[in-house]
Amino acid sequence: MKYGTWKIAQAEPLAVDRLMSAGYGPLAAVVLAARGLDTPDKAGGFLRSPDPLPAPFLMRDMDKAAMRVALALERNEHIAIFGDYDVDGITATCLLTDYLRSRGAKCTPYIPGRLEEGYGLNPIGLEQLARQGVKLIITVDCGITAIREARLCRELGMDLVITDHHECKDELPQAAAVVDPHRKDCSYPHHNLSGVGVAFKLASALEGNQERILARYSDMVCLGTVADVMPLVGENRIFVTRGLKSLQRTTRPGLKSLMAEAGCDPANLSAASIGYVLAPRINAAGRMGRIELALELFLTKNPVKGAEAAKSLCLLNRQRQAVETDIYGQAVSMLSAQQSPEAIVLASPQWHQGVVGIVASRMAEEYCCPTFLICLDGEKGKASSRSYGGFNLFAALQEFAPLLETYGGHELAAGFTISETNIDEFRHRVCLRAREYYQDSTPGTTLDIDCVVAPELLTFSNVAGLETLEPCGPGCPKPVFLLERLTIDRLIPVGNGRHLRLKLHGGNQAVSAICFCATAGTLSVREGDVVDLACTLQINEFKGNRSVQVNLVDIRPSCSCPCDVDISAYRRLKKSELTPAEAALLLPSRQMLGDVWRYLSTSAQGMLHEEPICLCRKIVRHTGRPLGLSQMLTCLDIFREAGLVEAERNHHQLYITLIPVSQKADLTQCDTMRLLLRLKGADL
Repeated sequence: MKYGTWKIAQAEPLAVDRLMSAGYGPLAAVVLAARGLDTPDKAGGFLRSPDPLPAPFLMRDMDKAAMRVALALERNEHIAIFGDYDVDGITATCLLTDYLRSRGAKCTPYIPGRLEEGYGLNPIGLEQLARQGVKLIITVDCGITAIREARLCRELGMDLVITDHHECKDELPQAAAVVDPHRKDCSYPHHNLSGVGVAFKLASALEGNQERILARYSDMVCLGTVADVMPLVGENRIFVTRGLKSLQRTTRPGLKSLMAEAGCDPANLSAASIGYVLAPRINAAGRMGRIELALELFLTKNPVKGAEAAKSLCLLNRQRQAVETDIYGQAVSMLSAQQSPEAIVLASPQWHQGVVGIVASRMAEEYCCPTFLICLDGEKGKASSRSYGGFNLFAALQEFAPLLETYGGHELAAGFTISETNIDEFRHRVCLRAREYYQDSTPGTTLDIDCVVAPELLTFSNVAGLETLEPCGPGCPKPVFLLERLTIDRLIPVGNGRHLRLKLHGGNQAVSAICFCATAGTLSVREGDVVDLACTLQINEFKGNRSVQVNLVDIRPSCSCPCDVDISAYRRLKKSELTPAEAALLLPSRQMLGDVWRYLSTSAQGMLHEEPICLCRKIVRHTGRPLGLSQMLTCLDIFREAGLVEAERNHHQLYITLIPVSQKADLTQCDTMRLLLRLKGADL
């Protein structure tokens, strides 16, 4: 199981009937009802977002920003758009550059080098722009924390207008205007705009007509909004819906060529197409130090130059993938092959700073633990880190700040610089911290499932009806369905063994599913297993044939009896904080002890390597009797104290070895059993 908890929503049958009567398909209707959009009016209002776009001047300082830019246009001042090197920053930079140039401005786009300058306003870039005669800098997708850099702008004789969408600190930079919907004193109704969304608002304020600007730039706003993983609700939903239609018929030669070069069919374009196909190619420019290619892609009017930029970006993305694969291979080879790590902390002078974040994210997901990859340069290293299972990266970095030179980020992703001499101690402390966290908590990953469906409902028309929910993404996630009690008939490696196809059946209904980047071993499944599938559904088209495709999101052993995954009682037992009432619930009966022991002794020839939740569900399925995770862990402790097993919990895995014994063990004399009996005040 990739996710510790599956949270399954419930839909009111009457609500589903109302939505189906309004024309929604069965699957779409049950998803909408389960998400609380239980009437045609609610569903239509959310999906179509009919309200007009809020006025740009509702944003704090938008009037000041528009006045200062208008003055620059009137004076024919040299303007620079200072952006970021990701898709959001690139599209925001190009949108304002193109718009201001159309107004006759001398406008220079400037995106700092990722490796040389880093993120945001910096002295190197500011001094270079000052030498070029720039009088006004407009930031996009950056600048909200640039206190010192704003001061440097003034010293260099340049005015500064900040537009950003990141969280604000208590102190704001001193600038001609600071536009950010996250300002505490900003009354703008939608806080979750992307950087290009805020840039769009500034262009709209200057133009005086949002609809005209949206018609010109919805493709750019759509790309940045999706790539920056903004919630697809309200105003963002309008941006993406309109932008997808604009991209299908785009007149920008670079974008048209990029879609063709990437094999992206404009007629079937979706938010997922942007996230998985277009965005990585645009991002490759910043990651690999060729940001000029991305600017050319959006700003050129020349079809030949647009095609060249698109081709170069695709080539650059393949190079990025090769570098990523190389770093990944090196990192995996540096890990111990013995057991799953509590946390991964690795360093190398050969790694590319623009790519290690992707590798860290991949390894965190694959090894189910927080991952820190450090690029060494001389005696110092610069790290990218990614979280897993609710482990708070930023809190950990705060705790270990004395070992670090600088750090920043948030719970799920963070970066820092560190002296090479401190890496071993940092690794030691992080692994201890992660071990404590994972052993002392219920699995922190939760999968939200929209509904349980019968295999018979997976028809072409029903799955096609899910298109009414598009665009899907944060705020309107792609629906996840649960198929219960399916038997695995065949496991077929595909894609040179990189992926796994599963042939299953439930009753008389056959189901074919695909799991990407997985094997039977990584999924811990065998032919004959009875499993539950969490999956997404789509219509797949191959060589002119269209069919339903079941994409596996997670898989777990199926069981018909309750299997409670809450381990709060077990945690209190280990801390000697258990109440008599909890002891009574936790105290295993002879039958429960027998159930667990018989499964262990017959399942793996004396050795078992399993996730705790999966093991618990398998025992429940085997016995047909309820068993909670706290109860199972308690049974294992009793067996260990009795000398029957060696059991170690390492991060998310249990390693269990049965010990041969010549005589029957008296489990009532084990410390855990005696404690529970004493608390309960009864005999077994």
